[in-house]
Amino acid sequence: MTTVHDTPSTVPANCPPLEQAVVRFIQELKYEHLDAPAHAGVSRLMRDQIALQIGISKMPWSAQLLKYATSQQRPGKSRVSASTLTMSAADAAFVNGSYGHGFEYDDAHGPSYSHPGSCVIPAALAIGEELGSSLEEVITAMVAGYEVYARLGVLAQPDLLQRGFHPHCTLSNFGAAAVTARLRGFDAETTLHALAIALSHVSGTTEYTSTGGSIKRIHAGIGTRNGMAAADMARAGITGPRAFLSGNKGFFRTLLQRPAGEAPEQRFALDRPFEIGTVWLKAYCACYCTHAYIDALRPFAERRAEIADVHLKITPHFNVVVGTANANAYEPKNIEHVQFSLPIQAAFTLLGMGNGYPVHRDYLAGKVEMAPVIAMARSIRITEEPALERQYPGRFVADVTVTFKDGRSEHVFVEDPIGTDRNPMPEHEQDAKFMELTGDTLGAARAQKLLATLREMDPSMKAAELTNMWTAEH
Repeated sequence: MTTVHDTPSTVPANCPPLEQAVVRFIQELKYEHLDAPAHAGVSRLMRDQIALQIGISKMPWSAQLLKYATSQQRPGKSRVSASTLTMSAADAAFVNGSYGHGFEYDDAHGPSYSHPGSCVIPAALAIGEELGSSLEEVITAMVAGYEVYARLGVLAQPDLLQRGFHPHCTLSNFGAAAVTARLRGFDAETTLHALAIALSHVSGTTEYTSTGGSIKRIHAGIGTRNGMAAADMARAGITGPRAFLSGNKGFFRTLLQRPAGEAPEQRFALDRPFEIGTVWLKAYCACYCTHAYIDALRPFAERRAEIADVHLKITPHFNVVVGTANANAYEPKNIEHVQFSLPIQAAFTLLGMGNGYPVHRDYLAGKVEMAPVIAMARSIRITEEPALERQYPGRFVADVTVTFKDGRSEHVFVEDPIGTDRNPMPEHEQDAKFMELTGDTLGAARAQKLLATLREMDPSMKAAELTNMWTAEH
């Protein structure tokens, strides 16, 4: 006869409600819980992230990363994107996550100001290859990780970003630990410890926006591998603090100097809308904080000779990332400066150069004449407007006033840049981005076949069958 004591609990004992709710969510989520918006978000995210891993594998820092990773690698069955190499799941996810986040072109989750896709997809696919998992199992684990990452991120913002932390580098530790715990079938207690140990890996700041550094490209890989390692430690019996989020020296009170909020555990109810259903995709190859401004300024490119002044109002936390808080916002010295500079991206727009993949690859190749870009950027004024933050929390808005030489002015306000859930990127533009990123490496025919497979997303397909489709071998 079965009693309640014979049934494994999905809730760990002796820990705060928030920690219990997070673990319960990971334990109880089923593929059948995913509704139509969640499945649509999974589809958009998988297509975008996999294309990025393939395309960005050819960047110079990606080559440097792969050289480092192959010197350190452990053997395994998990494939490195756009190659024939296989490694351990953690090593492959480290490389693939770094590729996916490596050129400011990856997905965004607006309310958490972060990029869950380049954490949870590499982790889920790498472990799925190792275990022989189906896409149904991979997707369920991936969504569990995405939701833990994103829902904690919502509770942490805007403070996490404004204090100078890189949200992706901090939150990815928890997301990857959740993916690993789910796919490896951890019980509630081991899952708790996987997440708790992940706290010890949390780090990473946005100083790269001021003084550069290609390490930013690796932040996704660092957080993802560390989260997976935290889960492996928990499986080995190592334990972590039971109040890793809510304790007096836990995640919120230490990094943010505040509690998580009132009844934060309610955010992890299974009947809440899935955050993955609101996936944002990038139309421009730059920090998402610049995108609404690009949308606002594009119509003025043909009239740039008539412009006397451009005034951009910005929220204080976005100013930390792309505005006047950056030491080289007006005179970039490297690609990181360029992609995190609102005045430079605004100048690219007004000069009709575009803000996509081509202009940033050309900059890397030394093909962009920067003198006129810098001259245009210097004519752009940026001022902080705290009211925007209060009125549009979690929104990537732009407040733009263009004044012409004849004294007339035009005011443009963008609430939702293209690619957000409220202003989604059209399907044909998503497909064009996919082919732009994959065509050179895979060839058009193989890229189209991969795209069709990802659109179908057969849940019975094995993870390894899918990853085998994007080797660099022809």
